[in-house]
Amino acid sequence: MGSGVLLYQGHGSLRITTPEGKVIYIDPYAGEGYDVPADLILVTHPHPDHTAIELIKIQNPDCAIITHEEALVNGEYKVFDLNYMTVEAVQAGNNPNHDINVCVGYVLTLSDKKSIYISGDTSTTEQMATLAQRNLDYAFFCCDGRFNMDMEEASACAALVQAKNSIPYHMAPGELFNRERAELFKAEGRLIVADGEEIVIK
Repeated sequence: MGSGVLLYQGHGSLRITTPEGKVIYIDPYAGEGYDVPADLILVTHPHPDHTAIELIKIQNPDCAIITHEEALVNGEYKVFDLNYMTVEAVQAGNNPNHDINVCVGYVLTLSDKKSIYISGDTSTTEQMATLAQRNLDYAFFCCDGRFNMDMEEASACAALVQAKNSIPYHMAPGELFNRERAELFKAEGRLIVADGEEIVIK
């Protein structure tokens, strides 16, 4: 069994292929790469730039779809054990753009123990400081500065979370990727991933 692979499709959209070959889409909307059959679809919140599930034409028979509605129930953040991956919902949100009662982020733990934090659309949350204890391998931070936190706040969040690799995403409204803005993101272990770029999860 090899390593997992992550494709940054652009904006807030990601596709992960696990070491077993399971395919996970997160916040489908932007970019290319929706042609691989899905085993899991994750949605962080109900805004249309995160919920274009119809782009994924083929869903495998046992494909699960987890949205904020399943992940956050009566104030409780849920954990889903899918054998090949654990999906843990975590806090996300900001005022006035993202109601914390209908928004989540996710911490994904693959079968090889590699871990990925997806912030979703958010500003600083109380939970972020506790994530440092998890020794996360990768963390994605939204940073558009208009609907979410700006680069300065996102950089401060990266310092709180202390992942081995911190990656800016969702960095400019209406754009798949903006390298000039990405360069403003400051973090230990900063990793800039452009739209359409794949990285090996290691």
